[in-house]
Amino acid sequence: MHISTCSTRPFKDQRPGTSGLRKKVATFQRDNYLENFVQAILDSQPGLSGGSLVLGGDGRYFNRGAIQIILAMAAANGVARVILGRGGLLSTPAASCLIRKNQTNGGIILSASHNPGGPGQDFGIKFNTPNGGPAPEAVTEAIYRRTREITQFRILDAESVDLDSMGSCQLGEMLVDIIDPVSDYAELMSGIFDFDAIRELFASGEFRMRFDAMHAITGPYARQILEEMLGAEAGTVINGVPREDFGGGHPDPNLVHAHEIVELTRGVDAIDFAAASDGDGDRNMILGRNFFVTPSDSLAIMAATATMIKAYSNGLTGVARSMPTSQAVDRVARVLGFDCYETPTGWKYFGNLLDSNRITLCGEESFGSGSNHIREKDGLWAVLFWLNLLAIRRVSVADIVRQHWRDYGRNYYTRHDYEGLDARDAAGVVQHLQQQLDRLPGTRYGHFTVEFADEFAYTDPVDGTHSSHQGIRIGFSKGSRIVFRLSGTGTEGATLRVYLETYEDNPDKQDLPIAEVMAPLVAIAEQIGEIAKRTGRDGPSVIT
Repeated sequence: MHISTCSTRPFKDQRPGTSGLRKKVATFQRDNYLENFVQAILDSQPGLSGGSLVLGGDGRYFNRGAIQIILAMAAANGVARVILGRGGLLSTPAASCLIRKNQTNGGIILSASHNPGGPGQDFGIKFNTPNGGPAPEAVTEAIYRRTREITQFRILDAESVDLDSMGSCQLGEMLVDIIDPVSDYAELMSGIFDFDAIRELFASGEFRMRFDAMHAITGPYARQILEEMLGAEAGTVINGVPREDFGGGHPDPNLVHAHEIVELTRGVDAIDFAAASDGDGDRNMILGRNFFVTPSDSLAIMAATATMIKAYSNGLTGVARSMPTSQAVDRVARVLGFDCYETPTGWKYFGNLLDSNRITLCGEESFGSGSNHIREKDGLWAVLFWLNLLAIRRVSVADIVRQHWRDYGRNYYTRHDYEGLDARDAAGVVQHLQQQLDRLPGTRYGHFTVEFADEFAYTDPVDGTHSSHQGIRIGFSKGSRIVFRLSGTGTEGATLRVYLETYEDNPDKQDLPIAEVMAPLVAIAEQIGEIAKRTGRDGPSVIT
């Protein structure tokens, strides 16, 4: 086998976003585009030479071809061992699990998460560090700097690896171990949750659930754990076969894109519990009979009930949420007496807090939650948490949530996404808001009075790194908030997200229609941000 050193030139658009580099498939298929980025990872992470690497992806279009390229480049650059999921498949949580269990020097995950897949859709690649988590800014910036100066890459001239046969093989001097992508993760889950109690719940015959894998990576994981290990009836997992185009759907577990599972929870014959996960398995949506659990409420309820779960029975060291996530978990932390951290959006910001044992649970409003068991958000873990809680409490999802509201108050919460905006228009909204920050405090809008207005910045309490320009916060009296933020997860145009939150401690007013409650804040957000005027949009693309 021969190692080729190929000349190349830098691309200007390879700065990683919140979760790695995401572009259209056609961009990654351009000559040397993927190769440049992979070489930048290998060059900037010296531990990989002579070290080990976890590799896999969510199975979207170009996953298999990209894996063959990465394997050949890893072999040419001195990686000693690659652990690869059979078929090139690994959920993002499973990849984190494998990195930590095998103490590798990192991992490369191929996914564009909840973005659509297919020849004309999205692809992504990110590097996870040896703790199993997404690379922090210092690492992603080092990778980006290398992409700007790269002049060559190294690749092994070799036959393609048979990705579908488990076992070990040699690629040049590198060992490739192809493993069952599910078993290690399933073993980890069985040590966290009371599987016997969940089996009893399913065996009772009084509980029905469905899990929508959305033709994405979580299907094999959910089938093995829910149906085979826990005894849920066959067919509990729907859309369980991963497809390169996710069956033509949008693998984003929200009320709009996961409408099939939502419908199963409605009406007189509704199921008791439903859940969905996304393209790479790190997000979750939780539903009860005629009831939707917001991700913010889900995190708060997990924090409030964690001691009921085997792995967290000794209590929590702390919790963390991303800045746009509702303040519901903050209230739990104050009552139960542990710390609550507010971080920028992006799971990488939780890594230091987890590694230093400052927090046990963490979550984001964008349907992501997790704990110290890995260093990624984990969709199926959240589903199992709720199943374990239901097995213990033996009441409905709605009863659990409403009791939580009675105990802690309700944070009404919604998110409006304006997708595919012209980047200049979206930036114009943010600039307009920035210019108003100094004069907004004290301003009245109906019965809302602005208490503070700022642009969120974060200093990591562990290593002191500083992150600025993380979103505009406008806080009102009695805990209401509006947050404006440009998202970094899309591949086309710009996405403006507007987060709205208001607090209600009166039990008689905790079950009102959310659109009715939030209408005044929606109007204020439009008035302050001038979104329609500056973008030409009459309303959001998606409301969650």
